[in-house]
Amino acid sequence: MASSLLPFFARLDACAQAHQSILCIGLDPDPALLPIPDLTAFLLGVVDATSDLVCAYKPNLAFFEGQGWEGLKALEAVRKAIPSSIPVIADAKRGDIGSTARWYARSLFEVWGFDAVTVNPYLGRDGVEPFLDYADRGVYVLCRTSNPGARDFQDLQALSPYGGERLPLYQWVAVQASAWNAQGNLGLVVGATYPEEMAQVRALCPSIPFLVPGVGAQGGQVEKAVEKGLASQRLGLVISVSRGVLYPPEAEGPWQERVRRSAQAWRERINRALEAQGRGWRDAPTP
Repeated sequence: MASSLLPFFARLDACAQAHQSILCIGLDPDPALLPIPDLTAFLLGVVDATSDLVCAYKPNLAFFEGQGWEGLKALEAVRKAIPSSIPVIADAKRGDIGSTARWYARSLFEVWGFDAVTVNPYLGRDGVEPFLDYADRGVYVLCRTSNPGARDFQDLQALSPYGGERLPLYQWVAVQASAWNAQGNLGLVVGATYPEEMAQVRALCPSIPFLVPGVGAQGGQVEKAVEKGLASQRLGLVISVSRGVLYPPEAEGPWQERVRRSAQAWRERINRALEAQGRGWRDAPTP
């Protein structure tokens, strides 16, 4: 679809370069963990404290939808407050037949104005194409998720309907998604909790960007994610941290300062990992 916007990954790269950061902060506002009772004020405070440290924000829509109208109003407020130079990824994990997916895509891209979205590929190509039709928006396809139950289905050996060798299902997702990437606006969600599987997906998809959840509270290691997930030509990584930034363990100082220090620490750790791979910001012309 026609648009005056630059392609999503170009905007993401520009923000990453400007802030020397591939840190994405996941906005997962759990009322039981908030340091203040006002949901909207908390989210705006997080953005105010961290907007120079990130390459993107990733609101998890479940946390907003589950809080009813208050949550949706908070989502609208934080979406408007995020500077236009910082991409916003809707962690929606949408997936349905094509006729329904078109309305999901319209809702997320045209009504809410998100720059990218996570989608579930279980229904196949026609369930993903309506999102990919927005050439200026990013579409991150769930490939190897970070949760323990990922093995229940994603590790099952499958024979491609088009013939060939048997591969784990998550690897077929990567292969098929690569074939859908005609407009260059597709990425893959690959969890940091499975670094060896990440390396296998990277071997199959040398240049496709990865969105990497699972570091911090879920136990994934930044260093392993950077080592296994770097792309062949660009950095090709966005590393998402949610609870580890929003609810830092340290108790000293005002909550916004604690959030900022936590975000700074994660960005510095990621950047040290990049430098250890010879891919620091001085060495990388384009992330």
